[in-house]
Amino acid sequence: MDTTITQRNNRQVAIWLLIGVGMIIIQVLLGGITRLTESGLSITEWKPITGALPPLNDVAWQAEFDRYKVTDQFKYVHQNFSLSDFKFIFFWEWFHRLWARLMGMVFLIGFVYFLVRKKFNTKMILPMVILFVLGGIQGAIGWIMVASGLVPEKYFVGHVELATHFIAALGLLSYTLWFALSLLIKPEQRIVNPSLKKLMTVIVVVLTLQLIYGAFMAGLKAAVSAPTWPDINGSMMPEAMNELSPWTKNLVNNNIMVHFIHRGLAYLLFVLITAWWFKAKAINNNKLFGRLRTGILLLVLLQVVLGILTVLNATYTNRLVIFGVLHQATAMLLLMCVVTLLYILRKRQ
Repeated sequence: MDTTITQRNNRQVAIWLLIGVGMIIIQVLLGGITRLTESGLSITEWKPITGALPPLNDVAWQAEFDRYKVTDQFKYVHQNFSLSDFKFIFFWEWFHRLWARLMGMVFLIGFVYFLVRKKFNTKMILPMVILFVLGGIQGAIGWIMVASGLVPEKYFVGHVELATHFIAALGLLSYTLWFALSLLIKPEQRIVNPSLKKLMTVIVVVLTLQLIYGAFMAGLKAAVSAPTWPDINGSMMPEAMNELSPWTKNLVNNNIMVHFIHRGLAYLLFVLITAWWFKAKAINNNKLFGRLRTGILLLVLLQVVLGILTVLNATYTNRLVIFGVLHQATAMLLLMCVVTLLYILRKRQ
């Protein structure tokens, strides 16, 4: 009887966590749209409570617009913006922040409900504390990122700050998913295979680097710098990727080098996942594992295709937003598949 109650409670908590995972995915996609539409600096103040409401009259809208006019982004990039144009970019940044608030409320209300109903057990306390700490850190990083673009001679948020914000969000996503999996996955669904686990760990490392450079691509608008494929502006090894001094600066600040690394990591990731897929072919007695094995190969194939389409359409604003968001969504699905496989695979019994 106690086991049945525990399983039911675990399942309910896991469903709540998975709702949170879904909301984090939407939040990251909203962040992607905000970046691609250059909306991130439209709200120049951080108001955790009162900022939940948009301007409610013409006077308030004009006051918000006037604050935006002080930024260098308006002065040098969007100087021809009308109030209507401003409302468009304001919406995406406001909605991105509103969704973050809503997500916080869902986690908080769920936490209080399960606490009162005594659905939590002692093993959940520390992971729950870590979950809320990660959420708080993510909010703080978000404002630091916005503030990085509100200084003189900056037209957009810093690409390093953007990457930090993005990776922190994916860290929160992965942690929340892992927490849910620990409550849902049964012992018999896990597989002991040290070599597959080791290779999947390597895939996680490469994927993490790939995601970081994907954020650099977005922050630097590197796709626009080389909207060609399979070459990079006519060359497979462009000389422009070594033009900064000292050379190490190229690894982070050179658009062409960032582009080159992002593509190279994509090809490497595809090879590693394909090799893992063949290696895992011998395991055919686990239905969940079989579905994930198929899923990871299909997702990496789709991700490569979407990456190519994103690059080739980089100079078309509307197409870039569509393909860029689809590329980002697939990256998160691939990450979730990898995290789930990493959880299922074990080194020892």
